[in-house]
This record gives sequence, C-alpha cells and structure tokens, in this order.
Amino acid sequence: MKWISDSNILIVGLGLMGGSYAKALKRLGFRVTAISRRWETIDYAMENGIIDYGSAETDEKLIGEADAVIFALYPEVFKQWIRDNQHLLKSGALLTDVTGVKKCIVYDIQEMLRPDLEFIAAHPMAGREVYGVENSDDRIFHPANYIVTPTDRNTESAIEWCKSLGRVLGFRKVSVLSPEEHDEMIGFLSQLTHCIAVSLMTCSDNRHLVYYTGDSFRDLTRIARINDEMWSELFLLNREDLLKQMDIFIEEFRELRDLLAAGDREGMREKMRISTERRAYFDI
Repeated sequence: MKWISDSNILIVGLGLMGGSYAKALKRLGFRVTAISRRWETIDYAMENGIIDYGSAETDEKLIGEADAVIFALYPEVFKQWIRDNQHLLKSGALLTDVTGVKKCIVYDIQEMLRPDLEFIAAHPMAGREVYGVENSDDRIFHPANYIVTPTDRNTESAIEWCKSLGRVLGFRKVSVLSPEEHDEMIGFLSQLTHCIAVSLMTCSDNRHLVYYTGDSFRDLTRIARINDEMWSELFLLNREDLLKQMDIFIEEFRELRDLLAAGDREGMREKMRISTERRAYFDI
C-alpha cells in the first residue's frame, strides 16, 4: 500500500503521539479514524478536526475499513489488542507502531499475527513532557529522528512503506535498525537519560531551590516530569540493556568522583575535553 490520500488510516490510542500522527496525516489529506479508551478523547479530536471519525468502543466497521493501522499503545496493551481484535482487520492491512521498546514486542506480534497481515515496527524519537490528545502537535516531528525496526519476516515493500511514513510525517531523518540494535541504543539515549533526570530530582526535596536554579538544572531535568506508568513498563521491558547502560554510567561517574577526590585537575580536564568533543557530534 502506498501513501495515497484516499487511504484509510486508523490510529489506536489517541494520546499525545497518536494525536500528533493524526494531525499530520489529516492535514495531508488522509482519512484518519481513531479508537481510544475515552469518549471525551474522541469527542475532542473530532470537534478540533484532528480525526474524521472515532470510537471508544471496538468498532468492527472502523477496524475493518483500515488500510493501515498505527498503534500508539503501551506494549502489553498493544499485544492484547492484537490477540483480541486482529480477526477484524482486512486482509492486506499494514500495521506499525510508536512503541519505545522493540525486542519484547516485535517478535511476539509477528508470531501471533495472521499471515495476511504485516507488522513493521517503528519508533518516532519525538515527544513532550505533557500528555493527551489536547497537547498533540505534529511539529514535534520536524527536528526529530524516526527509526524503522524490521525483522526477517518483513517484506521489502512494507519496510519501504514504513520508511515513507516517516518522510510523510516530516521527520528530519529516517533510519533502520534491528530490534536488538534499537533497544541497546534506546537504553542509552533515552532510558538512561530519564533515569538520570529522575535521580537528580529525587536527590533533594528542598523546594526553595527553585528560586536559585539556572538553565543547566532545568535542561538536565526537563524529562524528569515523567509518565510513571509508561516509563516504568518500558524500563522493565528493556531491563537488560538499561542495566548495562546504568552500570557503565555509574562507573564513569565514579571515575570522575575519584578524580575530584584526588585533586586530579588534569584528569578531570581530560574527561571534560572528551565530553566536549563527543557532544559536538550532536550539533547537526
């Protein structure tokens, strides 16, 4: 299936990310429908032109009309939806997702899926520290990266279709990784950074610090305003890779602490030079 304007796109899970996908696709002329848990969410999305139609129930007609389905659900909820509802999908429908972990999702979904359906996983590396469809904004995609995570069960046409979705949505860069490579990478770039931000905020309960803070603390802790239900699930599902990254970080932090304790200024400066050099890689 190509990304043509008369395609029926169903989004399951209409929160921040699902709503942002819907806004982008609706603006580009696609027919966008949605299923979400709450009627208030569906009503808001329809009243504000984010979707054409939606339901807070298992609408068989809505599901059966979809040429493509984008799942914006928590991982375990996603798997349960497939178990319960895949029989309603039309033959040939293509499925993708926005899930932040892959190894524990992709293979399970592909194993249980009907042979006339195809799931090609993806991860939009975009987001905000707010929730809900009312905060959705497709502009968050433009400076962000989009990662497709195929397996040997995926066809080349589905992989290209999923990559084209990233381009249609306006992502800055579209990349391809295996589910294993993705989870190792995300353990460092996203999950570890959230762990650090949370740990910084739990170091002190002094509310007066807000009167003295500067931009460095605000920048480091921006992502500490966190969805505990979602992120705790993601951490546990990627536990092995995240623990590996946490151990590496703890060792690096201990080395810097020991340099400070020993009064080793040159050692600290060398760490800082390496840090400055590597941070420059990201200034693109």
